[in-house]
Amino acid sequence: MFLLLLLAASGFGGCAGSPARHAGYPVGYVERGVASWYGPGFHGNRTANGEQYDMHRLTAAHRTLPLGSVAQVRSLSNGRTVTVRINDRGPFARGRIIDLSLAAAEGLGMIGQGTDRVEMRVIGYQGRPGAFGSLRVQVASFAERINAQALAGKLRGQYPDVRVEVVELSGGRRYRVHVGRFDSERQAQAVADRIESQLQLEPLVVRDDT
Repeated sequence: MFLLLLLAASGFGGCAGSPARHAGYPVGYVERGVASWYGPGFHGNRTANGEQYDMHRLTAAHRTLPLGSVAQVRSLSNGRTVTVRINDRGPFARGRIIDLSLAAAEGLGMIGQGTDRVEMRVIGYQGRPGAFGSLRVQVASFAERINAQALAGKLRGQYPDVRVEVVELSGGRRYRVHVGRFDSERQAQAVADRIESQLQLEPLVVRDDT
């Protein structure tokens, strides 16, 4: 009952989980790892689902969960919990599993240290999530287009569907090199591991919602 009241108070009413509709991410899906947060530098920017990022709302970014997923995030250092809606993509840093809004980070008491070890559990889906999208491997991200094009040229012929994605961030334009389209994280991670071994880079598995 407390959880239902919390969801309603946080604007997460109408959640409905269906494992069949969200293959690989059923209600109860759990990840453990490092959470980070993003705030003033991104406030007002457009998120992956088309909303404006509001750092004062309980939202978060995740690399692969379907947009519209609702997750409960628990700090493993102090036991505090918050409930967030996934409306953006990230974090694009190795070893981190979720990027929280300022409000969510405040709820966990992690503003000062910047990161915290957490457990993230999917508890439902808000409304009707958008298209499931495709899993891809983000090989690297560059500030200069020429560097991204050079890497893409090296990868073509070895890997399918190599492309350079242009994104506008608060810190400036970035050129991300993506590879492939995959049905499962296991398939995508196998390719990411192969590229890491070949090129000594740190690829990430991400979801392309376009």
